[in-house]
Amino acid sequence: MIKVAVDAMGGDNAPVEIVKGAVEAVKELDVKVVLVGISDVINKELAKYSYDKDRISVVNATEVIGTDESPTVAIRRKKDSSMVVGLKLVKEGEVSAFVSAGSTGALLTGAILHVGRIEGIERPALGTKLATKKGYSLLIDSGSNVDCKPKYLEQFAKMGSVYVENVIGIKDPKVAIVNIGAEKEKGNALTKETYELLENSDLNFVGNIEARDLPNGDVNVVVCDGFVGNVILKFSEGLGLTLLKIVKETITEGIYKFAAAMLKTPFKAIKKRFDPDEIGGAAFLGVKALVVKAHGSSKSKAIKNAIKQCEIFVENDIVKKIEQKIQN
Repeated sequence: MIKVAVDAMGGDNAPVEIVKGAVEAVKELDVKVVLVGISDVINKELAKYSYDKDRISVVNATEVIGTDESPTVAIRRKKDSSMVVGLKLVKEGEVSAFVSAGSTGALLTGAILHVGRIEGIERPALGTKLATKKGYSLLIDSGSNVDCKPKYLEQFAKMGSVYVENVIGIKDPKVAIVNIGAEKEKGNALTKETYELLENSDLNFVGNIEARDLPNGDVNVVVCDGFVGNVILKFSEGLGLTLLKIVKETITEGIYKFAAAMLKTPFKAIKKRFDPDEIGGAAFLGVKALVVKAHGSSKSKAIKNAIKQCEIFVENDIVKKIEQKIQN
């Protein structure tokens, strides 16, 4: 049974939804959870629930890092923040993974500073599962490295391949670079040089892919710098939710409303596929233990699924497999 630390004070809905998500996790998953934060506040929330007391514990942390603070300054100064204390638990081997819905910048800075990079990895990256027609693809980097070198993207591709093969379960995953055209000669210096590196790698590299083709799910690992990746991620999330709202509004008007009841089940399934809470968060790949960045607006379901992601990640020993892939 793995043990996961969760930042109880991070996110827009902390600590209420974070604590609720932890309780849901221990009821549904074979895990133990350590809630990190202001103990009095956390225990007050825990008192609302019935759960296995042996599987949820609390570690006190007196400070909270806000989203409006400088990530580097906050991580260095607020040493007793819920985020820093949680990351130190990972570093010291007290837990196997850490989940936070708090400041993205602070979490990534803290993960590198306290957990450390895997040897050979120059820049860890956020890998986010994107819903597609065929299931899920991994978008990497989805926001942690705005400016990249071709070598970074090559490493993103390798880490993403390990993740997809072992967590999503797709053998020999197809890898592609997001570009403005499918042709090899298209793109800027970054994508062209990365193309050469991946073409000569041992990955199942299939070339470039345009953003419009990502929803088809024909590739499994989508490689790009963090700027492009974050734009793709935010646009796809917004578009998915907007389309669902438009469809719902349309079929519940006039004569269509009689068909709405019959379509309730399939549309519920579609909504579930595109719901970010079903994924739980983005794995920060390239550090020595798993760190998961959950949405700032995460509700309990997202926290529970982020913890579930940790369980799968640790059970499949992804860190060791990334180490081996980078060394080859």
